Amino acid sequence: MIEGQGTTGLVLKEPTIFERSSAGRQGYALPALDVPEKQPVRFVRHKAAELPEVSELEVVRHFTRLSNWNYSVDLGMFPLGSCTMKYNPRINEEIAALPGLSVIHPDLPAEHCQGALEIIYCLEKLLCGISGMDECTAQPSAGAQGELTGLMIVRAFHESLGSSRKIVLVPDTAHGTNPASSVLAGYQAITLKSSSSGILNLEDVRGVCDKFGRDIAAMMITNPNTLGLFESNIIEISQALHNVGAQLYMDGANLNAIMGYAKPSDMGVDVMQFNLHKTFSTPHGGGGPGAGPVAVRSHLAPYLPNPRIRLVEGKYVTENLKSSIGKVRGYYGNFGVLVRALAYILQQGADGLKQVSKAAVLNANYLRHRLSSHFAVPYRSPHFHECVLTDAIQIKENGVKTLAIAKALIDQGFHPPTIYFPLVVGGAMLIEPTETESLQELDKLIDAFITIAEAIRTKKDNFEHAPRKTIVGKVDEVRAARQPILSLDDRAQ
Repeated sequence: MIEGQGTTGLVLKEPTIFERSSAGRQGYALPALDVPEKQPVRFVRHKAAELPEVSELEVVRHFTRLSNWNYSVDLGMFPLGSCTMKYNPRINEEIAALPGLSVIHPDLPAEHCQGALEIIYCLEKLLCGISGMDECTAQPSAGAQGELTGLMIVRAFHESLGSSRKIVLVPDTAHGTNPASSVLAGYQAITLKSSSSGILNLEDVRGVCDKFGRDIAAMMITNPNTLGLFESNIIEISQALHNVGAQLYMDGANLNAIMGYAKPSDMGVDVMQFNLHKTFSTPHGGGGPGAGPVAVRSHLAPYLPNPRIRLVEGKYVTENLKSSIGKVRGYYGNFGVLVRALAYILQQGADGLKQVSKAAVLNANYLRHRLSSHFAVPYRSPHFHECVLTDAIQIKENGVKTLAIAKALIDQGFHPPTIYFPLVVGGAMLIEPTETESLQELDKLIDAFITIAEAIRTKKDNFEHAPRKTIVGKVDEVRAARQPILSLDDRAQ
């Protein structure tokens, strides 16, 4: 039987662009040269570039077919724990595309871009209101850059007091980029282990503060943490840090779980970043665009990045702070993303943002409750925006691990959740449905999980070869990592 071109209906297969190549074929033609030919010798190739020879139609079909393989939140849910893959309302896109916002030149003087400056100024003030912090900068262009910016501010603060501290404490349930940000900021990251209940043990924190004292610059804590659990000792933790002069940094990645119910300022937080894609529904993925505003208490405000936007006698002006850490990004930040975030906040309003958090927590706990009789749940206390399951039951029943379960979900028509993270949970499946998914969609995902669990329990399938319904089936991931194909010569071997 001859295999058809499509694997599922008209989902078309597609080789690499090099496999489409045929010697002498071309997609464009330049007019004949009508001036004397002259080439600088030092730029002349001695060997032709190994580029594919294809027609224009083949190029169009190649990339169009590949684009049809893309999975996006417009097609279905992304239940990725920690990542918070939310739908970006189209009204945000329409507003960001308005000519006065999309074609404005960043070099315009302040008097000619008052509206743009007002947008940034208002967003910063609203973020301060949501978090309870005193000042905010919208300049950082990603959550991770926001982390680095916050730590640079902490360093500048300590140095202004003549203190050269060396250590940043990072819980093992913190956001994954926190240790790297600490090292980039010039600090040594020391991991704090969470307790059996999934949160920090207060006595452990106090013990570390007693041990390292004034060598501690800050603690980077994610609250709720990456297990989806609220750090209930947060106020006492902040007091222990402040007693040795350290700062409390809160990674705001999970702010979408507590908006309207709790403010970081009330927890003793000194500095935090916002991930606008996670909380305020701006685009996410593909390396950008992004924005990671940073908010601080008043004692850290003198060190915020320049320039700062101020409202003086009804006009928006910019000023440079003498003690600033300097620019962390060109101009005023990723403006288009800031527009989208402001549109989202204004559309939701205070009550709407509170409802966002309520729905995110409800969805995660509903999913956890319905799956708790089919998968192991390592932490029984109520979760917030995400929940963690493990493969312990499936390993015991049929030796099936998390990776196979994730691949089986693909055949069920769902993007897998985050797996094997956080590292503190063996065989973890970290699931975050977000507030944007309906009850019907949640039930479909839950049914897919249960179908897989039942197939494993009854030994009907161990999903060793999943996924089976995709264009490309299960790949040898170990071999791909150890023996990557980086050239045509590698492919031939």
